[in-house]
Amino acid sequence: MPLPKAELHLHIEGTLEPELAFALAARNGVTLPYADEEELRTAYRFDDLQSFLNLYYELMAVLRTERDFEDLANAYLARAAAQGVRHAEIFFDPQAHLARGLAMGTVVEGLWRALGRSAENHGVSTRLILCFLRDDSAESALETLEAAKPYLDRITGVGLDSAEVGHPPVKFREVYEAAAALGLRRVAHAGEEGPPQYITEALDVLGVERVDHGLRCMEDPELVERLVRERVPLTLCPLSNVRLRTVDVLTDHPLPAMLDAGLLCTVNSDDPAYFGGYAGDNFDAVRSALGLTEDRLRELARNSFLASFLEDDEELRARYLAEVEAYTFS
Repeated sequence: MPLPKAELHLHIEGTLEPELAFALAARNGVTLPYADEEELRTAYRFDDLQSFLNLYYELMAVLRTERDFEDLANAYLARAAAQGVRHAEIFFDPQAHLARGLAMGTVVEGLWRALGRSAENHGVSTRLILCFLRDDSAESALETLEAAKPYLDRITGVGLDSAEVGHPPVKFREVYEAAAALGLRRVAHAGEEGPPQYITEALDVLGVERVDHGLRCMEDPELVERLVRERVPLTLCPLSNVRLRTVDVLTDHPLPAMLDAGLLCTVNSDDPAYFGGYAGDNFDAVRSALGLTEDRLRELARNSFLASFLEDDEELRARYLAEVEAYTFS
């Protein structure tokens, strides 16, 4: 049995495996520009963030109906559960779907058909986080939040993703203020490709409670001290960092130094279909490449539940933390 863990940095569109992509394409009459699943899997090997994003958005064309989103989420939840995920806080990108003519309800209701039964069907509790595309306009983000208002009983928080460089957090001040007024939790990608000051800006301007990625904080000792002092969680994605060349090889990953500095780090999979592994695969990879001890792995698992948005169910959080402490490594 794998180490119990929470996954806090997971884009549901990034869990679209080639087999499901072709199945949904056939169901919806969509022609993919790939001969077969193997050719598509080869295309999943890319060099940088932009080449990944181009493919990521192209393949969304197969997602058309509530059933498609339900199938996508169920496929992820089954894989995640098999790798020890007990709680998942799942990102989705509504703007990418609204731009294709889909309704917000199609996306949210479809995902919720899986998430609403996830504890029963997969043994995984879930939260749903609406992400704004930072390379889209601030006006579009505000329109997206407005479109999501009928579904806020299903949505726990908001996030900020896609191409980071040139799109500082301050661009989204207004929509984050609106989200806070609605009682939504706030996270944002910062300090992956963007500079450390994007992390500071996300904290001070957007009021984020968690930083997604954040590994470039290590370039700013004062920022590290602040993150440690304020116990701001960082949702690291090691295999993603290597695939997108923010870290050359996994043995160079700053995770051990970040833990040594006292940062509240978690390990997650980001876009696992594209980046070579789900949550458990990331844990296995850093254990092997970085020589992490069982105590360190337990710390990462503990951190994941401490950083989760489970304030509405502290009993559940306590149960998960007890599972971590009781776990015996094989």
